[in-house]
Amino acid sequence: MVVNELGLVSEQLTDRLAVLYGQREAFLMAAMCLEKLTGIAPQAQKRAAATHLTPAQLVQLAHYEEQLLAHRPIQYVLEEAWFQQMPFWVKEGVLIPRPETEELVEWVATSIDKKGADNTILDVGTGSGCIAISLSKKLPLSNIIAIDSSEEALQIARYNNERLQTAVTFRQLDFLSADARNSLPDFTCIVSNPPYIPMAEKENMQPQVVQYEPENALFVPNNDALLFYRVLADFTMQQRNPVSLFVEIHEQLGVAVCELFEQAGLNQIMLKQDMQGKDRMVRASR
Repeated sequence: MVVNELGLVSEQLTDRLAVLYGQREAFLMAAMCLEKLTGIAPQAQKRAAATHLTPAQLVQLAHYEEQLLAHRPIQYVLEEAWFQQMPFWVKEGVLIPRPETEELVEWVATSIDKKGADNTILDVGTGSGCIAISLSKKLPLSNIIAIDSSEEALQIARYNNERLQTAVTFRQLDFLSADARNSLPDFTCIVSNPPYIPMAEKENMQPQVVQYEPENALFVPNNDALLFYRVLADFTMQQRNPVSLFVEIHEQLGVAVCELFEQAGLNQIMLKQDMQGKDRMVRASR
């Protein structure tokens, strides 16, 4: 007999996924998959336990399960990641947005004059566009430019920009190239969640991260973990007007990033922890 009632399907899928992910995470994954298929929110699925899934939905669910059991991140499986209460289209070409980065967005947004039409913001390494697009929603009068070295990532970001009805300008640009950086205008705010994980940590990371997420958005050389922060600091110091720099950081590099920014000539340096109490963000000014 084919099991097609939502409640029973959820229980069976949860049990199979729990072998890899544990019961709690498996339950959440099953709920997300069923929401994608049926439109029934996770908090309403218990009340809708008797709802019958169609044969097509069961086939698609089996496809989701197969990918999840192969460690493929659920955001890539469903091609969707929620960030700042908005659904972003994601696939392997971009980093999956994290809750910690939402905190970075909030910090930027609450630090900038929302009525200032002369705000010019640069998002370095935009990926899915989640930072730039979220800031555009919160600061609609600002002029926001988002850059990435990957054209594949920019195609995803542009789609999210159109889908979420924001007016971010996207450019393909290798920020590590001095010539490329010099082609950019001046900004009043620079924000970035750059690669910051040393390659040595790769072997201890979850398989769904290292097997599927883009390596160039995650890792930096072991002997130069502060590579992007040094370039970001130099670029900030080159701005002709007062500018604020906001960056996400590796939890173990907070002091090192602050010292680097101070040595570069930046001031008003502030290290901020995330909701888990980990050093996660730094702000500096010129």
